[in-house]
Amino acid sequence: MMGSLWDLRKRLRKDNPRWVILLIDMWFVFASYVFSNYVVNNFKGVFDVALMLKKLVLVLPIYLLMFLFYNTFKGIVRQTGIRDTIKIFKTVASAYLVLMILTFGIKMTVEKGTAMGDFFRLSYGVLTMQACILIVTMVGARVVYRTIFEYLFLPARKGENVLIFGASRPGLVSFSLLKEDPRIKYQVVAFVEDKVSRIGKRLAGLKIKDITEITKEYINKHEITQVIIAVENNDPERLEYVSDWFQNIGLELKIMPSARILLNSGAKREIRPLKIEDLLGRKPIKLDHPEIEEEMKGKVVLVTGAAGSIGSELARQIARRHYSKLILLDQAESALYDIQQSIKATQPEHLHCIVGDVRNYAFMQNIFAQYKPDLVFHAAAYKHVPLMEANPYESIQTNVIGSKNVADLCMQYGTKKMVMVSTDKAVNPTNVMGATKRMAEIYVSSCSGRSDTSFIITRFGNVLGSNGSVIPLFEKQMASGGPLTLTHPEITRFFMTIPEACQLVQEAGVMGKGGEIFVFDMGKSVKIMDLAKRMIKLKGYRYPEDIDIKIVGLRPGEKIYEELLANNENTVKTHHPKIMIAKVKHDELILKAERINAVCQQIVDADQHLPDFMGLVAAMKRIVPEFKSQNSEYEALDNNELVDEVPVYSLIKKI
Repeated sequence: MMGSLWDLRKRLRKDNPRWVILLIDMWFVFASYVFSNYVVNNFKGVFDVALMLKKLVLVLPIYLLMFLFYNTFKGIVRQTGIRDTIKIFKTVASAYLVLMILTFGIKMTVEKGTAMGDFFRLSYGVLTMQACILIVTMVGARVVYRTIFEYLFLPARKGENVLIFGASRPGLVSFSLLKEDPRIKYQVVAFVEDKVSRIGKRLAGLKIKDITEITKEYINKHEITQVIIAVENNDPERLEYVSDWFQNIGLELKIMPSARILLNSGAKREIRPLKIEDLLGRKPIKLDHPEIEEEMKGKVVLVTGAAGSIGSELARQIARRHYSKLILLDQAESALYDIQQSIKATQPEHLHCIVGDVRNYAFMQNIFAQYKPDLVFHAAAYKHVPLMEANPYESIQTNVIGSKNVADLCMQYGTKKMVMVSTDKAVNPTNVMGATKRMAEIYVSSCSGRSDTSFIITRFGNVLGSNGSVIPLFEKQMASGGPLTLTHPEITRFFMTIPEACQLVQEAGVMGKGGEIFVFDMGKSVKIMDLAKRMIKLKGYRYPEDIDIKIVGLRPGEKIYEELLANNENTVKTHHPKIMIAKVKHDELILKAERINAVCQQIVDADQHLPDFMGLVAAMKRIVPEFKSQNSEYEALDNNELVDEVPVYSLIKKI
């Protein structure tokens, strides 16, 4: 007995040859036709075995052709799901229609009583009954096989009772995924909604319940452990309300990403844990300018800083378009290799990855001379505020001289458009990094009108999930047991997703005529203290019992609040309600550009010399008078008289 059971388990484990499944299906066709013929014709008293077997010569080949056309026998039987059921229905229905049409044609053209007429004239009733029995039999056999397989091989996995929030198409997709997953047995108890129009109805046989009905008593009674959030429009404000409700009653949260997010990111359709990124910011900004594809078509596109958070996503998005050549440039070799591997499958013969530094003018000149780019997306920059505060020389080398090199070469080699990626820290800067980005904005803006190249600037806030951003930092701190470190209890930041940021850059490349600074309407800024508490709660911890938050003080140059527009700027609307053009005062723009050029030239010429940081920052403050340092040694320079005392062009001292 034990040996035969073991043999059965061993046989079920093994995938049978596909022709065996086909033979079994053909046997079902034969058996269902014989049974239907017997029932219908025996009732009439005209059952003829010999005639029935002759008619099978027509029935069997038609079904065989349909099985081969739809490949119903090629699926893995133990993983039979709704798609396999639909395919079986299509196959049987197609064969049934073909046989019905043939029978109708024969009855219209061949007289009854003749040999051909008796041979080919099939019974409508027999064909209909056979099709119904065949669908039930083929699906039923596969379900029985799958049930036996799961009983024998997945007996130890205890089923989980879950809820699905969202009684619409995404909810049905989630329901289907849970039912089809053979690894874990899920039992969906109910659908949940917060929209009154759907509450009380039924979906997939389950009642749609009001979210307020889901209480601790309810989940304890039904032993519910998880809730899957499946809504098409993942509005963060709605998700925040929903997640708070379910977290407060102790449910684990998961989410089915919307079809739009899956399409933009190329991710697989799967149910995953809810992330803090899902709850931040505002309703997603949709950017789908039809002229972006046309703008890229047949063009040579250069992306600097292509291995960074923005540059890499920008490269991935552009790689899906019909460009002539895509040149990805970055000095980070390993990170550039990673992005090369991720996108080279699209158009590998048109992709060129170059390890190099935008600060090296001669090197960059060779790149422009060789490829002559039509579009340049300049994302190369140093961005970490405390590091740049301590290293102003390196900050100005990359953020200012690097941007100047790219802009100058765009003019020299006839580039159609240059789009520079900037930051909200360039607005009323309080740190070296923000000041260098503002200097880069000034210089790039000063290039407008000096050649046929259009110079465009995009400015946005913090990017979710980027290298060094607050969310990955908090996740690492939680993984090590905490506490989470926060520089100030009132600090706030604007957030946007990496795909949104990169779409804005491309949108600006199409919309921009030259000289504009494009900014997002990024909604409300996020209080980082609230963000930290939400992340602790989302991970299943309690604040402050399990994970505490420690205030460590503002870092050098750090703002409490950030802004997208300076005090002396206003905005102009564009065709998109969420994108605006900042009207920046261009007072003394040429003079400031000349000063930037002089400072850059002196730094370039200062080979083997150590920069005087105070003199360098003083020169930056003269060029960007709104640059007021905070929590930094450079605050002493904000006394205008002291700034005037520091020689602008005596920045270098010999070692």
